[in-house]
Amino acid sequence: MSKSSTAFLGRQPILDRDRQMVGFELLFRGGTENMARVTDDTMATATVVTRAFTDLGIDAALGTGLGFINCDANLLLSDAIEVLPCSRIVLEILETVEPTPEVIERCRALREKGFMLALDDYIGAEDRFRELLKLVDFIKVDIQPLSEAELRTLTARLLPLGVPLLAEKVDNLAQADLCRDLGYELFQGYFFARPTILERRKLNQNELTLMRLLGLVIQDAETDALEAVIKADPSLAVNLLRLVNSVGAGLRSPVHSMRQAITALGRRQLQRWVQLLLFARPGSAPAGDPLMTMAATRGRLLELLTEQRDSPLHALNDEAFLAGVLSLLPALLATPMEEILSGLPVSERLRSAMVERGGPLGALLKLAQTLEDEDQDAFLAALAQCPGVTAEAVFSAESAAMAWASQIGKPAQE
Repeated sequence: MSKSSTAFLGRQPILDRDRQMVGFELLFRGGTENMARVTDDTMATATVVTRAFTDLGIDAALGTGLGFINCDANLLLSDAIEVLPCSRIVLEILETVEPTPEVIERCRALREKGFMLALDDYIGAEDRFRELLKLVDFIKVDIQPLSEAELRTLTARLLPLGVPLLAEKVDNLAQADLCRDLGYELFQGYFFARPTILERRKLNQNELTLMRLLGLVIQDAETDALEAVIKADPSLAVNLLRLVNSVGAGLRSPVHSMRQAITALGRRQLQRWVQLLLFARPGSAPAGDPLMTMAATRGRLLELLTEQRDSPLHALNDEAFLAGVLSLLPALLATPMEEILSGLPVSERLRSAMVERGGPLGALLKLAQTLEDEDQDAFLAALAQCPGVTAEAVFSAESAAMAWASQIGKPAQE
């Protein structure tokens, strides 16, 4: 990779059995092509480390979770890896690393220093990796090339080792359920954001209240109307105050009532937090909820990409954040998008973007999704449909959106 090329950070969420966020794999993404054309694994990982911990900062890159980082033999054996915060980092030993006596001894030394280790992309070779399997804290199993029968057989061989198994490249809920049933503890991928709607269900009372509140917000209803809905549900009020009092809201001092929040934030800011409230499960920390994190990041990304007044996309700025959040409601509510929109007073432009990914707003949503999916070809195609948007602008906005989303739920200082 040349010095003049630009490198950016991608990340894939890692969830536990309760679908709570436990961390991210930090991914190398080089240049304007959004492609991990990695000819030098050491350089790629060094780039990720620099991007994550220098430019963004560890909290913005990881929130409160762990960071999984790929290591080839060169990086594993170098002293450079020891500058990483061992309590937050899991070193993923690539499948290309030959488990020589030198590598095994180095892994022992890193464990003694407090680092956690994972064996990456494992699809079965216990004899070759016998000594290494005794040292790792996680075994990551690539489920994509395996049939169900092969996955069952491999898993049955690994479970007696007593090492937590992480299923990677989990694309849908059916795969996640299978791996959960087989005994996997962790899951990597965006399966949690893929709506699986086997049959339409009725929304519960809490969801109905939130959808009513969202409708009022979109209509720019009077403060009294918003306050009346919020006060009728104390848990809703508590959750909303928790969100608006977080660092991400940017308030100088905490607020203690809805009317005070409306005045202090302004209506547009309040709309943002009401939208995110849909994803705030009672008793759950926002940082641990993957859909909350994704909704916040996606909404903020779209908002940033439409902020410039001289951009041909600036006319979309008022609806950009809402579009990002709404696009994930089918996954949250297990309800088709058409049914969700039927109860909301949205514009035809927004409706087209949500249902068909139509128009410029729909194109921006496609762009955001390709970033999340790490699909480089789809990214380039989507980028071409967004006038005035460069890859550099997208990646810069993505980093800023990640940083902003990481602040949600963190109490603001008095």
